Amino acid sequence: MSNLGPDWQRLPDGTAFRKAARVVVFDAAGRVLLVRGHDADQTERSWWFTIGGGIDPGETPRAAAVRELAEESGLRLSEADLVGPVLTREAEFDFFAETVRQDEVFFLARTRGQVRLSTDGWTAVEQGFMDELDWWHAEDLAQLDLEVFPAELPDLVRSWREGWDGQVLHLGFQDDGAGRGGR
Repeated sequence: MSNLGPDWQRLPDGTAFRKAARVVVFDAAGRVLLVRGHDADQTERSWWFTIGGGIDPGETPRAAAVRELAEESGLRLSEADLVGPVLTREAEFDFFAETVRQDEVFFLARTRGQVRLSTDGWTAVEQGFMDELDWWHAEDLAQLDLEVFPAELPDLVRSWREGWDGQVLHLGFQDDGAGRGGR
């Protein structure tokens, strides 16, 4: 289907849609791992977002989160290493020159010891819009000029840095606006 990839389907109104699993990964210093990306038709616009992507047919959200983490960052964790789900949201955003919709479930994870990141697992689609991986403190994220998705992420990172309180947050529908973030 166009440039989006095989995990996207069309809704009756023609909008591309997928279900996705995302991971908020913390290191020992309390920093969170994010990806910087841009849109293929608006290369001057960049944003930071969490690791994750589409849930394959027959795959659980937890399995998809672990797979996406390995593919996008080189970090290999087990499903048991994930906490949550901690958050859900429905997002609409522009991606590869079209408006798409994605229903997302988020998990938390923590790394242990030295971490070596790798982008070797990026698919052709990911290579087309993902630029780099980096670790961020919540306080630095809140000061960024670039957009961060979800927008609440700096506050969420602050609250989850020391652990999760067991409450699943439901952000509901969020319109990330024209040209913002293909995640």
